[in-house]
Amino acid sequence: MRLLPFQLKLRTKIALLSFTLVLLSVLLAGVVIVERTTAAEENEIGMRALAIARTVAELKDLQENLGKPEGAKTIQPIAERIRLATGVEYIVAFDMARVRYSHPLEDRIGTQFDDGDEAPSLRKQEYLSRAVGVAGPSIRAFVPVMTDEGTRQVGAVAVGILVPTITEALRALRLQLYSSLLIGVAFGVLGSIFLARNIKKNMFSLEPQEIARILEERVAIFQSLGEGVIAVDREFKITVKNMEAVRITGDNQGEVGELLSEGPLQAGINGAMDSGEAQLNRELALNETVVLANFLPIKVKEKVVGGVVTFRDKTEVNKMAEELTGVKTFIEGLRVQNHEYLNKLHTIAGLIQLRKHQQALDYVFAVTEEQQEVTQFLSRHILNPAVAGLLLGKYNRAKELKVEMFFEEESFLGEVPCDIETSSLVIIIGNLVENALEAVIGQKLQEVHCSIKQEAKELIISVEDTGPGISPERQERIFEWGYTTKGFENRGIGLYLIKTAVDKVHGTLELESGNWGTRFVVKIPIQVQNAKA
Repeated sequence: MRLLPFQLKLRTKIALLSFTLVLLSVLLAGVVIVERTTAAEENEIGMRALAIARTVAELKDLQENLGKPEGAKTIQPIAERIRLATGVEYIVAFDMARVRYSHPLEDRIGTQFDDGDEAPSLRKQEYLSRAVGVAGPSIRAFVPVMTDEGTRQVGAVAVGILVPTITEALRALRLQLYSSLLIGVAFGVLGSIFLARNIKKNMFSLEPQEIARILEERVAIFQSLGEGVIAVDREFKITVKNMEAVRITGDNQGEVGELLSEGPLQAGINGAMDSGEAQLNRELALNETVVLANFLPIKVKEKVVGGVVTFRDKTEVNKMAEELTGVKTFIEGLRVQNHEYLNKLHTIAGLIQLRKHQQALDYVFAVTEEQQEVTQFLSRHILNPAVAGLLLGKYNRAKELKVEMFFEEESFLGEVPCDIETSSLVIIIGNLVENALEAVIGQKLQEVHCSIKQEAKELIISVEDTGPGISPERQERIFEWGYTTKGFENRGIGLYLIKTAVDKVHGTLELESGNWGTRFVVKIPIQVQNAKA
C-alpha cells in the first residue's frame, strides 16, 4: 500500500533515507553527549558538595555548639559566610533530634529537618543524595558531625548545590550542538546525493520497477526462445538457463552440470572465454541429441566475466535439410547437365555442319547410352531418392571436373532404416565423395570409386580415390573442426561433419591411405527389426 499519492524516484528515496539516518545519528549523538555531560557535571557537583560538607563538619565551633540551646547564634553566621564564599545553595546543620541550627532562610532555624533522606547521616554515614526543592533539583552531601575525637556524634551537615536542568545544559552547549548538527547534516546531504547518483549510475539510471519489468521481459524472452541458452560465470556456475536447454540436455538428473564440467560444452565455452571471440556453428552431440552450438564470451567493460552457449536441436532442421538437400542436388544436377548438354549440342551441331551425319548419330547414341546406364543403375540399386539424386549429381560434377567416377556393381541401398536419418547419410556420402573429387584433381589418374552395400546387420559405405594420400601426421587431425590443408577460409569442416554424423548413428569410420590414394569405409549398424529391404 502506497502512503504517498505519487511514486518517489529511487534517487530521492536514497537521499531521504541517508539524510534521515544522518540526522537521527547526529541527534542521538547530541542526546548522548548532553546526558554524559550532565552526569559528569552532577558527579563533580556532588564531590564539591561533599568536600564543603566535610570542611564544615570539622569546624570546632560547630562541633561545640551543635545541640546547645543557643548554638544557632554561633553556627548560623559561620554557615552563611561559608555558603556565600563557596556559592552553594544552602548549608544546613542539624542535631541528633533533626533540629536545624543553620539555614539560608532564618525562619526555618529551630525547625526539624524532615526531608526523608537524612536518616543515614545520623548513623555516622556520609553520602550524596538527589532532591528536588523549591529552587529546583539539587545534589546534597550529608556528613556526620563527630566530637570527642570522633567517638560521639552530635549531628550532621547537609550541603546542597543546584543541578542544571536539561534545558540549561542545552542552552550552555547550544553553540557546539548547533554547529555539530549543521556540519553533520551538510555532510549527510552531500553524501546522500553522491550515493544516490552513484547507485543510479550503476543501475543505468533505471528505477526499481523498471529493472523488475526488464528482468521479467528478459526471462520471458529467454524462455520463449526456440534455442537452448546456458550462461556461466568464470567458475562455470550457471547464471542463465532456459527451458529449451533443460529439454535438450535432460536436466532432471543434473546433466547440465556434468556437460559443463567436461566434454564439448566446456571446451567451447573455455575457448570463447580465453580468446574473447565467438565460436559459431559447432555441431555437437548433447544427451544423444545433435545440436548446432554457438559459443560467445560475456564481456563487462571489455573484461570477460563468463560465457554463453546457444544451441538448437537439429532434428527439425535435418528434416527440412533432407528436402532442401534433394532440391539443391537436383538443381546442381540440372546445372551440370545443362552445361554438359550445351557442349554436346555444340559438338552435334558442328558434326552436322561438317556434313558428318553418321558420326553425329553415333555420338548422340553414345552419350544417351552412357547417361541412361548411370540413371538406370542408380534407380535400380539406390532406392532412396535423396541418396540417388545426390550420387547422380556427384557423378555429373565428376564429369564436369574430368574425373572418372565408378559405382560398384554390387552396390544396393533399399529404404533407409527408421533408426538412420537420411540427412546423416547425405552428409556422410556427400562429403566423402566431394573430398575424393577434390583430392584427385591434378593427379595423373583421376578416379573415384563409390560403393554402398546394405547387408542384414550393417550398412557399408566405401569411397576410394586415387589422390596423393594422407600422411600419418595429418590423419590424427583431419577430423578436427576447421583443420584443413587447402589454405582457404571456411574450409576444414567436411570430415568433422562426417565424423559427427557417423557418431550420431553409432557407426565406425575406417581410413586407409598411401601413395595409391585414400579409402574411407563407414559401417553403420542396422536394427534388424526396423530394417526394410
